[in-house]
Amino acid sequence: MEPSVARYDERLTAPRTWWGIAALISLSGGLMLLPLGPLPLLGGLIGAGALAAAGVSSYGSARIRVVADSLVAGDARIPVAALGEAEVLEGEEAIAWRLHKADPRAFMLLRSYVPTALRVVVTDPEDPTPYLYLSTRDPRALLAALNAVRISSSGTGSGTGTGA
Repeated sequence: MEPSVARYDERLTAPRTWWGIAALISLSGGLMLLPLGPLPLLGGLIGAGALAAAGVSSYGSARIRVVADSLVAGDARIPVAALGEAEVLEGEEAIAWRLHKADPRAFMLLRSYVPTALRVVVTDPEDPTPYLYLSTRDPRALLAALNAVRISSSGTGSGTGTGA
């Protein structure tokens, strides 16, 4: 596999219901301006709709990728060599790591509408971040991609990580 090809690529898109809510916001923006006439109604529809759609789109544009020897999660980019053990989180365990088990220093790419996650320990002594919490719809595939990078970069066939 070429180094420039992504081994894993996921976009954490917002659920369809959020787009329905954006449409309702657009409608309410138009209705608020209805007493002023048809042109303000149209302006309110378009303006409120554009703002609501931009908000939903930007929140749902977060990506998680494993490219070459790096993990790219949102705006963060970290070499896979600086990562340690990984743990697949599902159900109550994922919720616990979002709430009472969470460390304020952790990097969290958190999307409440994604019920599963991968928690990856950061082993770089220069980095104060203890771990990455990554909401992902397929944590086992992300773990497999991280392990594949570790194996290919070490050449020994032994990767770290738990799960899958």
